[in-house]
Amino acid sequence: MTDAAKIGIVSISDRASSGVYDDKGLPALREWLAKALKNPVSFEERLIPDEKARISAALIELADSGCALVLTTGGTGPAVRDVTPEATLAVGEREMPGFGEQMRQISLRFVPTAILSRQVAVIRGQTLIVNLPGQPKAIQETLEGLKEDGRQVVAGIFAAVPYCIDLIGGPYLETNDAVCKAFRPKSAIRKS
Repeated sequence: MTDAAKIGIVSISDRASSGVYDDKGLPALREWLAKALKNPVSFEERLIPDEKARISAALIELADSGCALVLTTGGTGPAVRDVTPEATLAVGEREMPGFGEQMRQISLRFVPTAILSRQVAVIRGQTLIVNLPGQPKAIQETLEGLKEDGRQVVAGIFAAVPYCIDLIGGPYLETNDAVCKAFRPKSAIRKS
């Protein structure tokens, strides 16, 4: 049996957190992760406003309480209230720039404004924290990558997440290859 994984999911939105409209980020993250992972998963969820101190506090709490992975959605654009990247960088010990670079590459295939996105990823202790876009469709595209005729054309960022978590001492995550095939060197693959 595969290890259980504790995953933090954080939706950052002034309006959704104040009840102006229903949050779509948390359900999108839960649904995608439930399809993509074979592991039993427990989610720690947060819905918070675009406030740097609140975001940083939530990320610290989730990372320091044993979440192997924390995914955020929202607050990564150039608007004045978009402070998720700054809050994330403030709590990280090491930056992982490839995640943001790959998300922008995927999104640029759909919209030219993808160059305005400022997603970042960091490691804090034994936790990988990744900022995702705010829209459910973009969340799926950046996590899963792009497929044409059933063939992977562009790898999604989640293909690298399980091995990254291995390297920082987290649980062994196994993916449903039909959704997103995790990449590990042969020496890092465990037999089920």
